[in-house]
Amino acid sequence: MLRITSVLRGPFSFLFAKSSVEEHVVAYLLREHGAGRRVEEVLQDPYVQNRLSPEQQRRMLARADVVHALG
Repeated sequence: MLRITSVLRGPFSFLFAKSSVEEHVVAYLLREHGAGRRVEEVLQDPYVQNRLSPEQQRRMLARADVVHALG
């Protein structure tokens, strides 16, 4: 049974939802960058490569909260 609120949120709202995998990768990226590693280097790590596609990586790096945290 569909709830009226789920219908009102929009049929494409899932496209803008942040996945828990992405949140884990963001935490990893920020932790590694905070330890002194360059973003480009962290993005080449198998941990990131195995979890996010290149498109997902670009979307993650475009997020305002990630840009702000990376400075």
